[in-house]
Amino acid sequence: MESLTFLDLSDAHFGGVIPHQLGNLSELQHLNLGGNSNKLFEAKNLQWLSGFSSLEFLDLSQVDLSKAIDWLQVTSKLPSLKELHLSACSLDNDPSSTMINYSSLSVLDLSNNYLSPSVPVWIFSLHSLVSIDLSGNAFEGVIPSSFQNISSLKSLDLSTNSFNSSLPVWLFSLNHLEFLSLSSNLLQGKIPDSIGNLSSIKTLDLSANQLEGTLPISLENLSNLRKLDFSNNKLRQDISETLKILFICCSDKLESLNLANNNLSGHLTDQLGHFKSLSYLILSQNSISGLIPVSLGNLSSLQYIDVSDNQLDGNLPEHLENPMNLEYMNIAYNLLEGAVSEGFFSSLKRLRVFKASQNKLKFEANSNWIPPFQCQTIELSYWFLGPKFPTWIQFQKDLSTLDISSAGIADVVPSWFWNFTSKMVSLNISHNQLEGSQVLCQGFSLMWQHCFSQTTHFQAHFQAFCVNYKLGEPKLFLLQLETNLLSGEIPDCWLPWQSIRVLNMGNNNLTGKIPDSLGYLGFMFLNLRNNKLTGELPLTLQNNSDLFMLDIGENQFNGYIPKWIGKTFPNLVILSLRSNSFNGHIPDELCELSSLQILDLGVNNLSGEIPTCFQNLTAMATKPNDTDAVIDYFVDGEFIRNELLVMKGRVREYSTILSLVTTMDLSNNNLIGNIPKELTNLAGLQSLNLSGNSLRGNMPFHIGDIKMLESLDVSRNHLSGSIPESLSNLNFLSHLNLSYNDLRGRIPSSTQLQSFDKFSYVGNQLCGPPINENCSKKAETPQNVVNGSHGNEESEGWLEKYMIYVSVAVGFLVGFWGVLGPLFLSESWALAYFATVEAIGGKLSSWRT
Repeated sequence: MESLTFLDLSDAHFGGVIPHQLGNLSELQHLNLGGNSNKLFEAKNLQWLSGFSSLEFLDLSQVDLSKAIDWLQVTSKLPSLKELHLSACSLDNDPSSTMINYSSLSVLDLSNNYLSPSVPVWIFSLHSLVSIDLSGNAFEGVIPSSFQNISSLKSLDLSTNSFNSSLPVWLFSLNHLEFLSLSSNLLQGKIPDSIGNLSSIKTLDLSANQLEGTLPISLENLSNLRKLDFSNNKLRQDISETLKILFICCSDKLESLNLANNNLSGHLTDQLGHFKSLSYLILSQNSISGLIPVSLGNLSSLQYIDVSDNQLDGNLPEHLENPMNLEYMNIAYNLLEGAVSEGFFSSLKRLRVFKASQNKLKFEANSNWIPPFQCQTIELSYWFLGPKFPTWIQFQKDLSTLDISSAGIADVVPSWFWNFTSKMVSLNISHNQLEGSQVLCQGFSLMWQHCFSQTTHFQAHFQAFCVNYKLGEPKLFLLQLETNLLSGEIPDCWLPWQSIRVLNMGNNNLTGKIPDSLGYLGFMFLNLRNNKLTGELPLTLQNNSDLFMLDIGENQFNGYIPKWIGKTFPNLVILSLRSNSFNGHIPDELCELSSLQILDLGVNNLSGEIPTCFQNLTAMATKPNDTDAVIDYFVDGEFIRNELLVMKGRVREYSTILSLVTTMDLSNNNLIGNIPKELTNLAGLQSLNLSGNSLRGNMPFHIGDIKMLESLDVSRNHLSGSIPESLSNLNFLSHLNLSYNDLRGRIPSSTQLQSFDKFSYVGNQLCGPPINENCSKKAETPQNVVNGSHGNEESEGWLEKYMIYVSVAVGFLVGFWGVLGPLFLSESWALAYFATVEAIGGKLSSWRT
């Protein structure tokens, strides 16, 4: 063993400390201990390596070296070392290590460590390096110009960092580069013309940055280009111009082109058909319009095409001649229309994934048509496939995902379909007019992971759901039974269904209580909205600690809101208990739901005061970020995109932007006390509805601090005082209802507040536009008094008030001596004055009675 020269123990899932006895294998030239992704393999030091004088290759990737502070000193003294791979080893940057010399090193991989914020300077002294991978280290600032000192570089990967400069011109002087990846940084500005100097480049990846402008013409010089990825930027160009540039540089060599999620426009031209080597083409999420060119059929090497989410229109080509290798095709979310012929599919014999939903296409295959392909995924939502149930589906033996929702099918579901679906993991047949004698989902194998069946015309007694299921471990992950005619009680038979994470049975006729067994499934999403369920929430629901959404609104639940909701569900984003019979106080424990974006407790019998600790709902205090949203995590969010919320005075259905909504609805309860000023800390809140309660006191003086507020409804309470001036600062406010309170004084002036109709203010003692009541001095007095008496609120306009007080004092002195002075000096004036006062007093007394 001591003469061993090659040892590869990668991906062996070892644990514990690397034995120092490995150091006895002093003749090793190749040592690979990487790939233990659980990081249970560790080394406290690397001194055992110091005797490997012949070692040329060392890979310790994913070995925990956080305690091996000598890693740099030891590895740099290995005289024969050519390749060093230390990816994901929990390495820290040691700024004291400046004079390091790897005498023979040509390949260095330090990716996915903690070397931030700046690139270690010792790297720039390694002039023999040909490959550097520093991705995933959170480096910041400008890309260091010292990289140009390593002129022999052929591969440079700086992706997944936080470099935030423009693209440096010197970078493109490294004319030996064959691979360059700067993806997933914060790079900005235009792509410089000097990029054309990368004459040796084969792979160029600038994706996921903030680059603008057009592709420079100098790209024509990149004659060796094989892979180009500029996706997820802000590039603007006519796609025909882009293809023209790439055609000149590399039409015979380009294998992969990804320009997704930019601002490309214009039409696809027949020039596309000249890229003979193209295997991957991704142009999704742009504004490309026009027809899909017939020349697409000339791309005999094409395996993957995604042109989804554009504005492509017209018909699909009647026939595609040569794409014999096409396995993935996504044309969804366009404006395609017309009839699709069987000939379109005739040459797609290797097709495995076909996504074409959200188009206006019609496909009526002959009843005896047998598709030439065997797909795993077929998505044809919003096609017209009916009215007969498409029989050609039965020939897709490998099908695991099928979406034929909203497809104009009005037919009896054929018996073969239920047996056929036993291998599926996701099915969406919603929004059709299907009939069948089978109990919904009863005939499905429990190998199913997703079952979508909402808004079909199935009828079943839900008690049959658990009958005759196949034995074995259930695989059902997502169960969608929303908007059917399911009735009866929810059966208490859920313990075998431990794999279910998403359950949607909203909008049915289910009765009775939530069974205890339903609470043991570890839900992430639970929707039982709009049924006739009764009783209290079962304690077993506490087992669902990963719950993101709980919607049991519009039922007949009663009792107190359980305190354990706030303790048990730390990740809860949506909580809707609307339109039930919950009573008692709002528990303070709900304030612990820091991720909560939607809180709807409206239309119950809740009493007590609004908790001041609601200011701890931090997800409502910041602007929602779609990239951080968890509610779109599964199945493209299809199961969650139909939440009903009361916003801007109406019941609205929120779908694709649900992850960006923040709302609090406590309306139509019996809440008392003041509106807590702490609510004004929720600066990201978009809708606040406190209407129909018994709230008193002034509106919060700083309510204008809720900067994102679009809808505010505090109507039908007992609020008094004036409308706070800060309300005029809400630039996004588009719905306001302050009606039927005891508000007084002038309505503050702003473009927003005067744009609402008078019904937003009716039932108060207000004046000024937009209502017709003019403001007299007497009517304005309450506003001045209230605005000047906010207790602990910050005083504003002190100078103006000071001048008012001075004016009042001077006026008093002048008035006092101007009126009362003569009374002391003239007896006749005094008699006349008091006679007049007595007469006026008599009139006022008779008027009041």
